[in-house]
Amino acid sequence: MDVLVVNAGSSSLKLRVLNDNDEVAGSADLPPPSGAADTAGIEAAISSFGSSLGAVGHRIVHGGTLFSGPVVIDDQVEQQLRSLTDLAPLHQPKSLAGLDAVRAVLPDVPAVACFDTAFHATITPAAATYALPAPWRDQWALRRYGFHGLSHAYASRRAAQLLDAPPAAGLRVVTCHLGAGASLAAVRGGRSVDTTMGFTPLEGLVMATRSGSVDPGLLLWLQSHADMSAEVLTDALEKQSGLAGLAGTPDMREILSRASAGDDAARLARDVYLHRLRGSIAAMAAATNGLDALVFTGGVGENSAEIRARTMDGLGFLGIYADLDRNQEESGDREIGAPAALVRALVISAREDIEIARQVRATLGT
Repeated sequence: MDVLVVNAGSSSLKLRVLNDNDEVAGSADLPPPSGAADTAGIEAAISSFGSSLGAVGHRIVHGGTLFSGPVVIDDQVEQQLRSLTDLAPLHQPKSLAGLDAVRAVLPDVPAVACFDTAFHATITPAAATYALPAPWRDQWALRRYGFHGLSHAYASRRAAQLLDAPPAAGLRVVTCHLGAGASLAAVRGGRSVDTTMGFTPLEGLVMATRSGSVDPGLLLWLQSHADMSAEVLTDALEKQSGLAGLAGTPDMREILSRASAGDDAARLARDVYLHRLRGSIAAMAAATNGLDALVFTGGVGENSAEIRARTMDGLGFLGIYADLDRNQEESGDREIGAPAALVRALVISAREDIEIARQVRATLGT
């Protein structure tokens, strides 16, 4: 059964057709939805694939506490998805616009919602719970949800395949999804037990334009002393912080180039990024009670040998060491750790499309 995977992101609406062998049989990148999605463009793209589609899988960023796994989309489910918009106001509307447009083109093809938060539904209560007043937590479901779950699920499962370690073996993996957005997941026996993102994707690592974790007292100080509104703070934390705030650019390639040329701001941005990354990997290793494998994925994780090498260079106390030659290789899922290292190190291509197609087939029983 060919599955159409729909990924409505901030920069594009990606359409991928995967056949039974998880090979890409059709591909199109359209402009991101702004309000209603481009139904005509989607229809033209689907027609060009020349494929008999048996199902559609939609990447949905937030499932809240309502959805802990993939679900067939019907009117009730769609209404529930819309009710979660307040939890992901930047992402959920784009996913819903893509859902509406594809359904208009393929009204009789079953569609499945696959959630970025669902993989982290298994994290422990100790990892998920914020130390906030109980009435707050109960009324508004304030907890750590985690994101990038589709990427972390695929990367951890692919790592187990490469290492020939079945889930029952209890493989302990930390997956590093390093892209414009960045997060880690602690995975034990194929299940997420902790992650760095929280109630929103702002928590955790330093990212391209997002701040990562910041002392909440600092934000309260800015509200009271600088009279900054929630809107101003949101815009700054989401779009003007992270690497962009430190070095004036969100592009890691430019930052590394400038840093090697002696640019102080770029060096600081690189070092802050790595400091937070290394410390968080160690915290995730504590959550898995030790570590068998470290996985790099995402745009930066797959393509920056320097970031991988510098990250591993600070983690020798965990038994992680890079093989400099293998780390410089440029393509394919591969091992990059030193042969004698206690912890295996891997680079794995981000393939949320394969994970979505897998979940669609499992949900529909095909």
